[in-house]
Amino acid sequence: MRIGEFAREAGVTAKTVRFYEQTGLLPQPPRTAAGYRDYAPGDVERLRFVRSAQAAGLSLAEIGEVLRLSDSGQRPCAHVRDILTAHLEQVEERLVELRDARARLLRLAEIAEATDPGDCPPESVCRILRNHAS
Repeated sequence: MRIGEFAREAGVTAKTVRFYEQTGLLPQPPRTAAGYRDYAPGDVERLRFVRSAQAAGLSLAEIGEVLRLSDSGQRPCAHVRDILTAHLEQVEERLVELRDARARLLRLAEIAEATDPGDCPPESVCRILRNHAS
């Protein structure tokens, strides 16, 4: 199957397919006598795996490592579990940061609501934000 059909079947663009080939996530396909890429039906499944792994938050490098393990005959499940655990920890840390940011913004919004712009001294840039760094 040619690149356009292959890309459509996997739900990506031909440009994406070429990019994944360049990065090694997809093997270089054989070429027809006319020089066209000739993909096998099984290649679609590999491309769908790459897209699914990206949607789960894995980087291209992490996906490449999973594929290398699988291509070498190893089962990458433990490695994938470790990656997912690390990503989950990062998300949990980010949620804490976002909750803190939300609380700061709520406090500032309350201050802003209670502030009369006419009471702000002209030499002050913004009394609402001044001295509220934390």
